[in-house]
Amino acid sequence: MASLQDVARRANVSIATVSRVLNKSGKVIPSTRETVEAALEKLNYRPSRVARRLRMKDGRTHLVGLIIPDIQNPFYAEIARGVEDAAFGNDYALLLCNSDENPEKERFYLNVMAAESVDGIILPPFEEMDSAVVATIRSGIPVVCVDRSLSRIKTDLVEVDNYRGAFDAVTHLLERGHKRIGLIEGRPHVSTNRERRRGYLDALKKGGAPLRAEYIRAGDFKQESGRTLAHELLALKRPPTALFVLNSLMTVGALSALHQLRLTVPRDIAVVGFDDLPWAEALNPALTAVRQPAYAVGRKAMELLLGRIVAPKRPAIAVRLMPELIVRKST
Repeated sequence: MASLQDVARRANVSIATVSRVLNKSGKVIPSTRETVEAALEKLNYRPSRVARRLRMKDGRTHLVGLIIPDIQNPFYAEIARGVEDAAFGNDYALLLCNSDENPEKERFYLNVMAAESVDGIILPPFEEMDSAVVATIRSGIPVVCVDRSLSRIKTDLVEVDNYRGAFDAVTHLLERGHKRIGLIEGRPHVSTNRERRRGYLDALKKGGAPLRAEYIRAGDFKQESGRTLAHELLALKRPPTALFVLNSLMTVGALSALHQLRLTVPRDIAVVGFDDLPWAEALNPALTAVRQPAYAVGRKAMELLLGRIVAPKRPAIAVRLMPELIVRKST
């Protein structure tokens, strides 16, 4: 790989002149600039991020990290798109990693991002007491949380009103005449899950529906757990007449279980998912779901991160966006 010295020798100029050309700073005679640029192209010179950081006046790499739990989840894919578009629009590149809801993978990628000298990180913490994320924040790296919050430290946060989304979804099922509503939730120690569960419980209470502990089953936000838990709920002596599933992948798993059991939606059982799927209208029947503004979450998170990079000591900002219940044919 060519070095600055190689370029300087080929162009017959000083290293300082090559640096001024790279950084578009200082006065360089046009003919000399052309000679240096020709040498850069001929040698296929690519500056390292560390060297570039040292040369840049603002001391930044213009590289940010994004860790998401599951790239197969359309919700997180939309967040990633929002972050990337906002980053690109501000001359930042994005380092994207997938944690698979695994705290060890999350910790590994946090260390990688620190080693790459990213200017900041966006992520949903694995859990509210996420020590790896807290340590990253305390090390001085700007962090913005999306979708999930931390309980041990205040940081910038962009989330959806999960309580309202769940409350509206369960209220809708109650208005459709359902009193036995099963809940398929994710990991209980995640703030997102806790708020959605609270909305479910409060809607049942307000609607005068009985709360039965056996109707609540906890999974891991992945498709297979949705399938397994739906089978468990429908094997009860008095199974629920409706299912409320707390993320898109578990909803797909639950629908697969209903298909295996040859149950008709909504005649035999109604279904509402939290997270609207891109193909929800193409399902038969079309899925009723809580739609989250995922793209807007991603863009706003990147905007907050840019502000945090510029003003690292400003107070933490929390932004809450509103979801929307999209009523289709599954209820």
